[in-house]
Amino acid sequence: MPESAAPRRAGRPGGSVRPGVLAVVLMAAPLLAGCLAEPSPSPTSALGSGPAATGTAPSTSAPLETTQSSNKAPVYWIGRSNSSVFLYREFRDVPEQENPVTRALRAMMSDKPLDPDFFTPWQSPSQLATSISGKDVITVDVSEDAFNSNLDADMAGRAVQQLVYTATAAAASSGLIDSGQQIRVRILVDGHTDYVAFGHIQLGELMTRATGMVAPVWIIDPQESSEVAAGSVKITGRSTLSGGKLRWQILRAEEDGTKVPFLTGETTAAEPGQAGLFTLALTLPAGDYELKVAQAGAGDQPDQNEDSRAFKVR
Repeated sequence: MPESAAPRRAGRPGGSVRPGVLAVVLMAAPLLAGCLAEPSPSPTSALGSGPAATGTAPSTSAPLETTQSSNKAPVYWIGRSNSSVFLYREFRDVPEQENPVTRALRAMMSDKPLDPDFFTPWQSPSQLATSISGKDVITVDVSEDAFNSNLDADMAGRAVQQLVYTATAAAASSGLIDSGQQIRVRILVDGHTDYVAFGHIQLGELMTRATGMVAPVWIIDPQESSEVAAGSVKITGRSTLSGGKLRWQILRAEEDGTKVPFLTGETTAAEPGQAGLFTLALTLPAGDYELKVAQAGAGDQPDQNEDSRAFKVR
């Protein structure tokens, strides 16, 4: 990226760093599982530098990246649940011209989420490159035009964490970094370390995943608007409350477009070793459906943190 670019600075002189080669040599490494969120970001993460998570943060963050045998890229988006804002993931088909981290970040900044409930504040950058140094550091160098959104401090923190989560997910699921260790991300803007993202978040220092960012209830499969074969339909997801009760509902679309309850039930996020993984096997005839899953409220309390997916059975 050109050294002549003039990024907005945080007030300290110097601060220019240029990685020698911003590229990744893809290695024939085994695909690895589980890129864990760090219990205490170090050094200060985006949220720790100003904005705080709104609402009630989940008690833990799930290991969200599993072994991938396809070229689909894990991409994180921002979405609302009740009065809080969390990160949600989709797997996306992306071109293979770039390394896994770069193409996942490019999709995050340039594409639209499959789920209309999600969004991204990032803009398509004119320049984007990534590199991996040592065993655990990802460097992202992006042009200033990616930040052309007007955000408050809280949303700016989430946007930066969206990038951190996507970069670490792509590196771990593709086997470029051993996900059993802490993965750190350094964000440069036009080669400089002293940019203030969205006018609020100081970049340049190493960042890790911040806890409390992941959605409390997470439908993994099916993805939004996907098609599955009629018969036994497998539904998987995670809850950040291992052992917690979940209520689910399947709505079926009628010919007039209305959605009516088709199946309902309860399940438990009963696999603590898998960070609250839940699985449903349902027999569904052909049709258009919407799945809703929420953490069951205690006593007379309403259910919380609902996630939903629309899908087709053919």
